[in-house]
Amino acid sequence: MPGRINEEDIASVRERARIDEVIGGYVSLRPAGGGSLKGLCPFHDEKTPSFQVTPSRGFYYCFGACSEGGDVIDFLMKIENLSFTEAVERLADRVGIQLRYTDDGQGGPRAEPGKRTRLLEAMRTAAEFFTEHLMAPDAVEGRRFLSQRGFDRAAAEQFGVGYAPNDGRALLRHLRGRGFSDADIVAAGLARESGWDFFQGRLLWPIRDSGKQTVGFGARRLSDADRIPAKYINTPETLLYKKSHVLYGLELARTAIGKKNQAVIVEGYTDVMAAHLSGVDTAVASCGTAFGDEHARLLRRMMGNLDAFRGEVIFTFDGDAAGQAAALKVFALDASFVAQTYVAVEPTGLDPCDLRLEHGEAAVRELVARRVPLYRFVMGNILDSYDLDRADGRLAALRAAAPLVASVRDNALVGEYVRELSGQLGMDVEEVRREVYRLASRASRRGPAEPEDVPQPQQRAPRPVLPDPHDRLLTIERETAKLLVQAPHLFGPDRDGLSTADFTHPAYAAVFTAVEKAAAAEAADSEWVHAVSAACESDPIRSLVAALAVERIPVSGEPAVRDAIAYSSKLQLLTVMRKIAELKSKLQRTNPVEHPTAHRRMFSELLALEPRRQELQARTLGTID
Repeated sequence: MPGRINEEDIASVRERARIDEVIGGYVSLRPAGGGSLKGLCPFHDEKTPSFQVTPSRGFYYCFGACSEGGDVIDFLMKIENLSFTEAVERLADRVGIQLRYTDDGQGGPRAEPGKRTRLLEAMRTAAEFFTEHLMAPDAVEGRRFLSQRGFDRAAAEQFGVGYAPNDGRALLRHLRGRGFSDADIVAAGLARESGWDFFQGRLLWPIRDSGKQTVGFGARRLSDADRIPAKYINTPETLLYKKSHVLYGLELARTAIGKKNQAVIVEGYTDVMAAHLSGVDTAVASCGTAFGDEHARLLRRMMGNLDAFRGEVIFTFDGDAAGQAAALKVFALDASFVAQTYVAVEPTGLDPCDLRLEHGEAAVRELVARRVPLYRFVMGNILDSYDLDRADGRLAALRAAAPLVASVRDNALVGEYVRELSGQLGMDVEEVRREVYRLASRASRRGPAEPEDVPQPQQRAPRPVLPDPHDRLLTIERETAKLLVQAPHLFGPDRDGLSTADFTHPAYAAVFTAVEKAAAAEAADSEWVHAVSAACESDPIRSLVAALAVERIPVSGEPAVRDAIAYSSKLQLLTVMRKIAELKSKLQRTNPVEHPTAHRRMFSELLALEPRRQELQARTLGTID
């Protein structure tokens, strides 16, 4: 991989890619006063505009149900399901910035400036060449292959299927004629150093990244005359193509995956085609390699930061021994998924392509609908390997299956699966429950707990709750936080004496902590909001920063130093008033005769707070600086 994008280039992209123009390509925006724009949120259904864009600060925020917010890069990542790097590269292309890449810290070589762009253009040109050649006379075997599998010309065009000529140098000549150098053609994986096309006489499927850019090809053998015996070959590893980082069909499925929070993993290119044509628009496939950790992380990003138990990753396997072995390998990756994992098994052994061909598109949809939890599929394999008619066989099966039950991430399902396992084994449910708990506790190295509370090693911490922006009790906290995010220069080096303890809501306290980190890093004014956002420890807090960055501050004209002093003083005054109220309450509950020392100490503290209260009161009124 080329490494990290230069930070200065990222800042330039943020500055030159106008957020109102980018978002305006997806959302109809209208003036909302104060230099802001409003429109219907593209991330959830609504009838009243609650989506606000503030071009002057480069941020957007939805004040409606979804609370999505961020900068222009965040928006493109969300709306197009792109990674951070992909979004920056897309925006850089839009505004004409040539990105520079720095070493990623893993000792990999750096890509020369502009090389990635040249290779992408070469791949795009090659894809067009292959697609056009599918209708050529020498591609008759390729067209016959597609036809025999139920794919017509429209389907081939929809999926960009092409054909590599038998000539051996046809693509090389074509790309040279378009101005590409031999070095770039070879670097893109389109030709060999020996001077021959990499793909010859094969049917081709373009492999695209989530940004719809072609990064590689998968090729199917059609003739016994093909000197390469492998049925399928793929583009070799290049600057653009890493087989463990791509999924075929992702550019077609990414939007549906994000909306439905579902991904269906099939085994081949024609299976992806059959699934999509049958209405299963979340289907993707790995490209010439087994499904692995990087693929799981890619899907996790596509599916977003939703509730762990709402999403589904569904694998289609044959019901034979090979399918069972594949399921066991995938189960080892189960912890890599945020969503729940399932298996869709076709008892007849037909893959989605053959299933569609023989039984129609409805059969493919039914295959996915009949999915079963991956855990249950693997559990069946485990139990089948033991003699359950013998007492020792049942005990051995229980000990083998118990860790599997305990690994289920949804607590609500564990009890159900315990009862299900006890029925399959013909054993007492409490005996099974105790064994599950014992083995799970030992595996997770946790202390004693109630048997019903089976440890969940993959359980995620709950999200921080965002404050209600209209909560009057938190108005001063919110307005102060707005000023800290939008106009940090109005505060002194010590933030006018503010501290985390002045913010009663944990979300506002987290924002203040991020402000402190950004200040310690001496973030530039132009990058201040981005620095604060980057310093946040969770996505909800980053979303809150985006909201604070676009909300209007209720002051007359532009915020001034006096406003920062007034708000910070009001917030600190509330802190002092809480301390005074707490001390008065304690004094009332403390008998001065029985506890004279404690009573005198609290009374002294109360007297010491009064001058501070008066000082802050005066500052809120602007009577002192």
